[in-house]
Amino acid sequence: MAPLQWLGTASPGAPRDFRIEGGHARPVTGALWLPAAPDTDTPLLLCGHGASGDRYQAPIPYLGKRMARERDAAVLAIDGPVHGLRHVAPGGREALSVEMQRDGAVEDMVRDWHDALEGIRRDTGVGGGRIAYFGLSMGSMFGIPLLASGIGARSATLGLIGTRGLGRAFGERLARDAAAIDIPVLFLVQLEDEIFDRMGCLELFDALGGPDKRLHANPGLHPEIPAEEIDFAFEFIARRLAGDVGRGVVNPLAE
Repeated sequence: MAPLQWLGTASPGAPRDFRIEGGHARPVTGALWLPAAPDTDTPLLLCGHGASGDRYQAPIPYLGKRMARERDAAVLAIDGPVHGLRHVAPGGREALSVEMQRDGAVEDMVRDWHDALEGIRRDTGVGGGRIAYFGLSMGSMFGIPLLASGIGARSATLGLIGTRGLGRAFGERLARDAAAIDIPVLFLVQLEDEIFDRMGCLELFDALGGPDKRLHANPGLHPEIPAEEIDFAFEFIARRLAGDVGRGVVNPLAE
């Protein structure tokens, strides 16, 4: 794999863009947020964005800043296959729809993530230990296969995706990969999601293989996630990056 190339000048507390000329046809582009004194024990959160965004789509910068400042953790985000510094006209969901008709599209994006993770490890030393994943919508579409590929993640926040609607074309693949995920998962659903209906989202949640999974559902359309859910996701991930968190079950009705 080609060396990681940093773009621009480093600035304290600010993310830094990078580019890797991968071994396949396209480069890998992304951004990295680092805490003040990163080392080989620094936890790393991987963030995948939605189909209409790029590596800086909200809430990724928010998570990047909070993780670095409050938890001494790093955050790595990469552009989707036709997004950001890898933009393909006309962009967004339309360009992604074309990309997803290509054989190997999911496998290539999973490889992009592995290349980015390897590049960051080699260049900064970060990423060799505690890892977690955050990705909604398209971030889950590629994040679920990534987690199933085995990156040693301790927890994940997923959601805004299902096996029906627009997810029908890749729903079987997602369900199969979800079954291989046995880490703690927070799964977010929007009850009036106009892209992925609630039954398909529930089917995908049910397919997750681990016993420690929770579903948070809120009224609203696909992008209308309440801000407090992002804060909950932050705490959910940060606590598990910091150490093992048991799945406590309290049943007052049993008393």
